[in-house]
Amino acid sequence: MRTSGFQHLFRALAQLPLSADEIACLRDWLATLEAPGRCLALIEQAKGRCACPHCGNARCHRSGHANGLQRYRCIACHHSFNALTGTPLARLRHRDKWLAYFQCLIDSRTVRAAAERVAVAKSTSFRWRHRFVAAVRCEEPPTLKGIVEADETYVLESQKGSRHLDRPARKRGGRATCRGISQHECVLVARDRGKTTHAFHAGQGEPDAERLLRYLKPVLACDALLVSYGAAAYPAFAKLARISHRAINVRAGEHARGAIHVNGVNGWHSRFKTWLRVFCGVASRYLANYAGWQMVLDAASLTIPEHWLRAAVAPRQQERP
Repeated sequence: MRTSGFQHLFRALAQLPLSADEIACLRDWLATLEAPGRCLALIEQAKGRCACPHCGNARCHRSGHANGLQRYRCIACHHSFNALTGTPLARLRHRDKWLAYFQCLIDSRTVRAAAERVAVAKSTSFRWRHRFVAAVRCEEPPTLKGIVEADETYVLESQKGSRHLDRPARKRGGRATCRGISQHECVLVARDRGKTTHAFHAGQGEPDAERLLRYLKPVLACDALLVSYGAAAYPAFAKLARISHRAINVRAGEHARGAIHVNGVNGWHSRFKTWLRVFCGVASRYLANYAGWQMVLDAASLTIPEHWLRAAVAPRQQERP
């Protein structure tokens, strides 16, 4: 575009009373002009030279380019790979729209709203949501130290999107057919006073000591003090894990005893359930992704799309259970 034409367009835009949504759309459009090269550069920078994802050998050499990314070939197994091989982002297309979609995740947009914003199909938007969130939530938060609060919250079991139900269909927002929490999915949350949080989808019903040992033991420091309500599974877990434990006697009307309380976890539960209502019901099989998504948003450590992209492709340890 010639300079005079650009100046004319700029003056015309400056005179228009643009709404907030129109300004956001204009910002996204401008971002797409530089997004392809910037996205590829960020991927290469975040991943760096890594070991072969097929055999783990660190010796590899450059082997041309494909779709804008450097390819490598392993000297040991002779497989070729690029910076996205072995990550949840592998084989996804439209990389020029990834940064704009990461912004949709930051804004907690629904599948349809995100699809409209970045101009992709709803099926693509749904696939990207869970691939991107799964990639980011693989990054392990630090070990929980000091006073650690643990409690669970429950979400009604949902088979939303399933083609084969193992029960009669119910309307969205329905109720369980029996009392109690046997038909509810358990979201187990542990949080220390430094606001480091771990959230797990711990299956249906109330967790027992074995499930607590599976999820909590790997993330607790050996000298941590575990604080919980008076559920019988927590003292049994603390004994098996050989950590200190204090319980709040809710039945006696006790909610706090000095520094012994679970207010931090209860606050996280409240924010999670309020945020979850935006999506009008989520399938139980994706509940771990939504809990991980909320963990990232609540921690406020990844605040811009570039941060999310770096976290998604950076080398990391094996995903937690």
